[in-house]
Amino acid sequence: SFRLFKPRLRDTMVHLRCHELRTQSKSELMQALKEYKQELAALRVAKVTNGAPGKLSKIKSVRLAIAQTLTVIRQNQLKSLREAYSGSKYLPLDLRTKKTRAIRRALTKSEKGAKTVRQAKKDAAFPQRKYALKA
Repeated sequence: SFRLFKPRLRDTMVHLRCHELRTQSKSELMQALKEYKQELAALRVAKVTNGAPGKLSKIKSVRLAIAQTLTVIRQNQLKSLREAYSGSKYLPLDLRTKKTRAIRRALTKSEKGAKTVRQAKKDAAFPQRKYALKA
């Protein structure tokens, strides 16, 4: 048997989308983050003092809003750092691609194809033989 669930209505004040946050400046984002944290603190107090059930369900959406805001702040920060370090020889560790430890330590293409002087001399002295086959 299937249960039918009503879609939960989210509070319009808290519900936001990341693409909307990306248009805001850093100061606006920090201000919003401060407000969300104050609201979360108030909701936690309400939870302890047996507040309304509506307030308790709002905790989740406020936490989500805090996480989204922090994520957008971090993304903006990394974006500006990438622009600052573009063209430089070395990148800070947190801007480098993660991949895996083994891949990061693997030889580069040029290192793989490199030959020692001795091997290069051998290859020059004894090239690959070419055979003419009778068709």
